[in-house]
Amino acid sequence: MSTSQKVRFLALSAVIAALYAVLTYVAASINLAYNAVQFRFSEALTVLPVFTPAAIPGLALGCFIANLGSPLGVVDWVFGTGATLIAAVGTWLVSRFQVKGVPVLAPLPPVIANVVLVGFELACLSEAGTFGFGNFTWAAFGASALSVGIGELVVCYVLGIPLILALRRTKAIDRLTA
Repeated sequence: MSTSQKVRFLALSAVIAALYAVLTYVAASINLAYNAVQFRFSEALTVLPVFTPAAIPGLALGCFIANLGSPLGVVDWVFGTGATLIAAVGTWLVSRFQVKGVPVLAPLPPVIANVVLVGFELACLSEAGTFGFGNFTWAAFGASALSVGIGELVVCYVLGIPLILALRRTKAIDRLTA
């Protein structure tokens, strides 16, 4: 990789990180970014690894920055960022599977990663906000996973797939990743 390619990779990652963080803070301003009910508009960006691996570190960094504002604190920094990193890698891996040119599986890794990791995170938090495996119950996990999963499914498919189509149609992503 040449120096200019490295610079382009880092710049694109930084732009994606900034977009993710800003969109999450917008969602947070209307109470949709943290806790059990999540409808983070930024999660639509988790489809970007379809176009470039630069999205992987960008999404993880953006999630970490966004989660600095989380009322769940350090636990969310670790679990939320971990879920986003796993989701971004998963999206990149499944992006080759397409139906009529549309990577229909691309939004699925973010849904699964968040259902499992963020659902677990929330299930382990007591009302007092302390983290511990002693607080975990399968009922709490099921409720948390379902709540997070529904929001993630809607955002990733209803916003993510149209984002892929729009970026392809306008060829904007081609100019950025060339």
